[in-house]
Amino acid sequence: MGTAGLETQPSATTYDLEDLITHAWSGKIRVPHFQRDFRWGTQDVIRLFDSIIKGYPIGSLLLWVRRSPADTLTLGRLKIEAPASEETLWVVDGQQRITSLANALSPQGNPHTPFSVYYDLAAKEFVPQPKTLEPQHIPLPVLFDLKVLIGWFRGEGQAAFEYFDEAERVAKILRQFKVPAYLVRQDDEKILTDIFDRMNNYGKRLSRAEIFSALFAGPEEGHQNRLSLSRIADRVADRTGFGTIDDDTVLASILARRAPDPARDIRNEFEESGRRAVREFPGEERDTAYAEGEEALVRAVGFLQTHAGVPHLSLLAYRALLVVLTRFFAHFPEPQENTLRLLRRLYWRVAVAGPAVFKGSFTQVGRVLSARIKQGDERGSIHGLIAAMADAPTSPPNAVRFKTNEATAKVVLSAWWSLGPRSLVTGQRFDAQDLATLLGDQSTAAMAAHRIYPRGLTPQQQLLASNRLFLPTSTDPVDEIPILLGQRPIDLDDRTWNAVLASHCLDDSMIDDILNDNRNSFLTKRQESITKHLQEFLNRMAEWNYEDTPSLDSLDLDELDDLAE
Repeated sequence: MGTAGLETQPSATTYDLEDLITHAWSGKIRVPHFQRDFRWGTQDVIRLFDSIIKGYPIGSLLLWVRRSPADTLTLGRLKIEAPASEETLWVVDGQQRITSLANALSPQGNPHTPFSVYYDLAAKEFVPQPKTLEPQHIPLPVLFDLKVLIGWFRGEGQAAFEYFDEAERVAKILRQFKVPAYLVRQDDEKILTDIFDRMNNYGKRLSRAEIFSALFAGPEEGHQNRLSLSRIADRVADRTGFGTIDDDTVLASILARRAPDPARDIRNEFEESGRRAVREFPGEERDTAYAEGEEALVRAVGFLQTHAGVPHLSLLAYRALLVVLTRFFAHFPEPQENTLRLLRRLYWRVAVAGPAVFKGSFTQVGRVLSARIKQGDERGSIHGLIAAMADAPTSPPNAVRFKTNEATAKVVLSAWWSLGPRSLVTGQRFDAQDLATLLGDQSTAAMAAHRIYPRGLTPQQQLLASNRLFLPTSTDPVDEIPILLGQRPIDLDDRTWNAVLASHCLDDSMIDDILNDNRNSFLTKRQESITKHLQEFLNRMAEWNYEDTPSLDSLDLDELDDLAE
């Protein structure tokens, strides 16, 4: 570790809150693009103001002083036209606090969650915006501006005039509250991102993706045109309709493409020295790694949708599998047909077995399987992957516990998707676009997996897969599923209606149970039907009874002839 650091020690200063907020509103305070996204909720914002009014310390700020051009800024909900300045204050530490203060105290920011905070003059406490406003409820922008405050008590707040002294007291504390800050004058952005990394590894830790983004953010200038992890996630979602992959999975996928261990140390990823991992793309810069990583990720998603029967992120059993597939498609962008078939086997064998095969760790899933993928050896890589699952269990998961955030439900939903679920109203088959439109960025399929009987069942029955129907629709009346099932639409003939029922693991006897309100019988029959279909689906996708041998076209027949002579 080198000894180079700051050229000059940070200088300490304090700001009145009123001056600090004025700087933020005018664009003199800016948030670097390598900072994490805003994370606070309404209660966090309320606690911040409660600390201020009680005179508690709220922590010091670390501000980077530098020259900055004119720009249009986004700070929380605020859009700010910022002029050029010789001494702009960039927030290295304190983003959540400054963003909360600037928005909650602004007439433009305060109406929006999580900044919509009021002061209850009677209870003497900060509260979320009340559903029913009483005279004693005063929005913070009014409280913060003395002239506006006086006008408020003369107008809409006249009924609360008895609390004027309390309002004046709180307003004065807010405006004059002292916020300590350290000012750093340093041109080297690497030192600033190093400080950011170190500060955010104490207390509430950042995610790996947030740290990585900070370390390799590049210069502030031109960042709008560079790829970032979140931008890659958005682009993949737009290109595939698969949903928005979280930044940590995007990062792990990019890392897996470049070297076998996606959980390796990230601080020297693009350094020529100091890295232990083998370089599979030596000399590759960050922007190239991001662009190529995006392409490999798109190919991996395309495989899941086209070959593995996983149309949306919400049906992906384990995200570690997406990381492994990204590495595979980075090295083998156009695999042979037999390779694709074996990859499908791999996905479903891991989906059924879960991380238990890999010491119960999702990190190990990514590490072990990624290490089996050898650059330049497609055949050896796929058979190494399949061999890793040689001792995995082959029994299907039990569908008695259906929770859309768990792997079992995701496997069941994929099996249902293979049936081509149809609308109970039109009889039309739902397609991947219907699923993408309904679920969007949702990480689970809860919005598409509707309860047939929302009430009147035991807790155990409520959890059964047989009490769910996979309807990715925004138009079918999903609150009336028993009624819909019991009354065939008059414009659907018998053949179409039978196809609708079959697409949901239903038959006429189950519909009779619904009509007669025989719920126990219905759930039992449908659970048996779901279990049977799930077994057939997994047998077809995982192909446990097939030989995991290379295809004929992958063999060197000339070499075999030589051996026979």
